[in-house]
Amino acid sequence: MTDQPPASTPPGFGPPPPQYAPQPPQPAAPGPEFLAVDKHNSVVVDLSGVAFEMYDITVDFPWAEIRSVHYKASPNGKALMVAVVHLDGRVYECVVNAKPRELLRGWFAQLAWVLGYYRPMG
Repeated sequence: MTDQPPASTPPGFGPPPPQYAPQPPQPAAPGPEFLAVDKHNSVVVDLSGVAFEMYDITVDFPWAEIRSVHYKASPNGKALMVAVVHLDGRVYECVVNAKPRELLRGWFAQLAWVLGYYRPMG
């Protein structure tokens, strides 16, 4: 048997050049997030929807199940009140105390922007 060089692979066959090699899937770019938290409660608004945590009980509302989201200051101006209206008409509410009160203004601005990002038509 004679030693012959291995047959070369014809051009266009074999592994792709590095710049065309498959890349691992990239995670979806995270969107903006809103978080309001106090000693017992929290409200989170993010890519997945709205979540309330009240005394260690968490309730998640995916965007597909939400008809609308409403928010306002409590009557005494010391807390953020957020309500989620479910597609079936049920309303869920969470209240987060803002200490100091100036925090409430910041929450309003950020919450308006994040809700506008995910729900531009309301």
